[in-house]
Amino acid sequence: MSTLAWFASASLAVWVWLLLGQGFFWRTDQRLPRVGPGRNRPHARVGREGWPGVVVVVPARDEAGVLPLSLPSLLAQDYPGRAEVVLVDDGSTDGTGRLAAELAARHGGLPLTVASPGEPAPGWTGKLWALRHGMALARAREPEFLLLTDADIAHEPDSLRRLVAAALGDDRDLVSQMARLRVSAPWERLVVPAFVYFFAQLYPFRWINAAQPRATAAAGGCVLLRTETAVAAGVPDAIRTALIDDVALARAVRAAGGRIWLGLAERVDSVRPYPGLGELWRMVTRSAYAQLRHNPLLLLGTIAGLALVYLVPPVALVAGLAAGDAPAAWAGGAAWAVMAGTYLPMLRYYRRPPWTAPLLPFTAFLYLLMTVDSAVRHHRGRGGAWKGRVYSGSRAPEGGEFASRHGE
Repeated sequence: MSTLAWFASASLAVWVWLLLGQGFFWRTDQRLPRVGPGRNRPHARVGREGWPGVVVVVPARDEAGVLPLSLPSLLAQDYPGRAEVVLVDDGSTDGTGRLAAELAARHGGLPLTVASPGEPAPGWTGKLWALRHGMALARAREPEFLLLTDADIAHEPDSLRRLVAAALGDDRDLVSQMARLRVSAPWERLVVPAFVYFFAQLYPFRWINAAQPRATAAAGGCVLLRTETAVAAGVPDAIRTALIDDVALARAVRAAGGRIWLGLAERVDSVRPYPGLGELWRMVTRSAYAQLRHNPLLLLGTIAGLALVYLVPPVALVAGLAAGDAPAAWAGGAAWAVMAGTYLPMLRYYRRPPWTAPLLPFTAFLYLLMTVDSAVRHHRGRGGAWKGRVYSGSRAPEGGEFASRHGE
């Protein structure tokens, strides 16, 4: 066989293994159970006492553009227990805090507290500094749970009820949902479903949720966390420098003995627009190299892996057909078919047409370029830049590419 055929065969072998041996990462069936008639109580053991208290903590920096779409959905939560919202204005310059108070006065609903901790202390990222302040205010209310949610996340009215029901019904200390990201603009339609697909490939949800977990992660846009577990895990102080804060949070909770669940959201949506490739590019480059622990060898390994898994199949198919290399064409075509087949459930979840599945190698190539650019930015002292702050020296938890979401 030709060298190209050997590479194509290796890629096909990897895809067969990913299909069957990577926790069925491509399936999209890890969802919260529905809470309907006859199931309004979160768990039998709290049936007489009612639903536990919850404080929603929202870190926000320059979010005036999305807050009118997200904050009213939190204030309108149909939750039977005691609940309130704490929005932490992280040094905004666009009137985020003032707008939040105006929205609360206009819409009513859950009580809202707006606070500002000032600039982050040395050694803290902005979001985690805001979370520290908000969680301290929340703990003064002695809630059983904290809902940590980003300022660009909109919740359906039953979102909090379903999160708490899932946590208590299955005795979980952390319940997180990967919010459905926006896919309105052309580049969003191409890049966003692949973003979630890559995340699930690295952190298979079934492995995270298993009785004997083999992976650990969370999605930072929507995390319900038991208060006593947060204290035991020492968060957010224990993860104060992490750029990939959601994965770091999950690992701290797991290390403290907490049980974790992560799945795809049905009624929790990101309202942040990424109308052009530039916005999406900055979202990924902010943390891609940090996820590789700023290690050049891991970067080279990631580039090689992405090339073998995603780029070799289409190249082998086209080149094999052109050169009459049947083994290369067959192996490349088979690998590309398996790749596209595993991508179909995620496209269905995002309501995208199935014919876009073969475009995944092109999207993977874009992510490869974003990862390289992230490393270049880091070595130029501009790594981790987000909303006027740079965290070039921040560390990230161990793991692979694409783990971070887009909040700062």
